[in-house]
Amino acid sequence: MTTFFSWSDFDTGVEYIANKCKFLKISGIYGIPRGGLCLAVALSHKLNIKLISKPIPNALIVDDVYETGETLNDLRNINGANFFVLISKKEPTWWHTFNLINKNEWIVFPWENQKNYLLDQKKYNERGHKP
Repeated sequence: MTTFFSWSDFDTGVEYIANKCKFLKISGIYGIPRGGLCLAVALSHKLNIKLISKPIPNALIVDDVYETGETLNDLRNINGANFFVLISKKEPTWWHTFNLINKNEWIVFPWENQKNYLLDQKKYNERGHKP
């Protein structure tokens, strides 16, 4: 099953995450390359908090999706960091999410190449991440 995440969905997610974070003491916003970069820039503007090029203590660290945890797990122990994703395929434990979906869904974000998403999905599955 493929889910198309629209720009409208993205804007709603940015608003949701900004509201959850507006009272936190955040040292900067870091977006996991590549998927988290759009979200980090949007939140940086929305919250008027600087965009940072590497994760630091008390940062807001964001990504587009939590699937296997490989990406965020490496940053999990950064002192005081808060973690948000637009979509999580697992019930959040130490991270937060805007949207929880079925692990079998393939998500196509609006900044991705719509014509190549089937190829991206095939490569992902070949790496052993089959739903």
